[in-house]
Amino acid sequence: MEYLVNSREMKLCDFNTINKLGMPSMVLMERAALAVVEELEGLDLGKVLVVCGKGNNGGDGFAIGRLLHLKGIQVEILFIDEEEGCSQETKEQIKIARNYGVKILDQVEFNKYTTIIDALLGIGLSRKVRGKYAEIIDEINKTSAYILAVDIPSGISADDGKVLGTAVRAHKTVTFAFKKIGLVLYPGAEYAGELVVKDIGINHLGFEKSPKTYSHTPEDLKLVPKRRPYSNKGSYGKVLVIAGSLDMAGAAYLSAKASYRMGVGLVYIYTVEENREILQTLIPEAVLTGYNRVDLDEGTLIGRIKDARVIVIGPGMGISKATRKILELVLREADVPLIIDADAINVLSQDLSLLDNHDKDIIITPHLGEMARLIKKDIPAIREDIVGAAREFAFKKDLICVLKDARTIIADREGHIYINQSGSDAMATGGSGDVLTGVIAGLIAQGLNPKEAASLGVYIHGLAGQEAAKKVGNYGLMAGDIIDGLIEVVNTIIR
Repeated sequence: MEYLVNSREMKLCDFNTINKLGMPSMVLMERAALAVVEELEGLDLGKVLVVCGKGNNGGDGFAIGRLLHLKGIQVEILFIDEEEGCSQETKEQIKIARNYGVKILDQVEFNKYTTIIDALLGIGLSRKVRGKYAEIIDEINKTSAYILAVDIPSGISADDGKVLGTAVRAHKTVTFAFKKIGLVLYPGAEYAGELVVKDIGINHLGFEKSPKTYSHTPEDLKLVPKRRPYSNKGSYGKVLVIAGSLDMAGAAYLSAKASYRMGVGLVYIYTVEENREILQTLIPEAVLTGYNRVDLDEGTLIGRIKDARVIVIGPGMGISKATRKILELVLREADVPLIIDADAINVLSQDLSLLDNHDKDIIITPHLGEMARLIKKDIPAIREDIVGAAREFAFKKDLICVLKDARTIIADREGHIYINQSGSDAMATGGSGDVLTGVIAGLIAQGLNPKEAASLGVYIHGLAGQEAAKKVGNYGLMAGDIIDGLIEVVNTIIR
């Protein structure tokens, strides 16, 4: 697990490292500069321009310029602020750079440089960039130079990744200690380019309390329950997939197969009778129960509910009276975790009171369009604060919200936020979400708690997509390929 921090958390951690742990600020600044220079080693830098502001981000920049100068690299520093307005540490760095003979200029021709280091504005930016700063950023972006951002591209909000008026488009960003939330969320992630985190002597000891936002790392795959030599299919859980409708058998197939590929012992499929032949052909390993859309046999469904360790409901079901009736019955009768997806979400959006006063673990997995229908906001409004939308819904409805996007957000009822960083644009294809429900269900069935299963399932799903894209490419990937990628992830990476 890795923490993701906002600007306030990072500043507090920095403050505590200096004032409580005793690490001098100038030492941290020097280590930050050394970390950036280390990332530049081996590159043909040509003529370098370091663009510095008056804050500590600028102080890092002056130190970087000095270190490059001492390596014999042709480097100049652009500084357009008044020295009197600088932080004390930056004043010291300006003085040292001058003492070593580094050129500090107040205007330049940007096209003369082959490498530009952005140390103009740091993580504390909270308002739109205007005036001379905006002009400089625009000039940087017009060049063909290789651009490296120090800590964060100037103009990007460290809190949410928004572009504050204008922002530097970097090829690489070297950030310090922890990833900032704004470097992980879009569009900040795109502006950051390749993201590298460097240790400069700040760690978790600087926190007063642990941040509530995090991402998974490969080390977290050890959480996946291990296989045991003395076991049988009952040892690995039973999943009930309630999915599919007339002419919509694929969703049930994808969810069920993904659960099997995650290692589940047995999958039940509950679907319309018309899907029997195709699903028994596609996935004969599943135990299939067909139902009549007009005359639902509640007793049979209740029997399947009682057999399952986790239930998936919604993929490909359609919005109908039958879907609502089944959803109501599941919410009433089930005493195991539920994963509510797709058309079950659309039914809920018509009557959210169905979720009132529930007493079970519920994971809901909307994409942006489904979330818009759930909370009665348009998609742009949700994108404006995607973390806030997931957090608020999870809290209000006492559940786990998996809000699917290029960076999927998982929020729990206690306010913890997981931001997923695995996956790629190759996975933007029909059926990908059906596979995800199967992955999460598979983890719960094998004993993982719903909160861990939701975030780890999203992470594994993304890894599987990455593995699949290596074989079929970003343009040709289909949902079934993600399931094939699961085989690689489960048997190679996790094992």
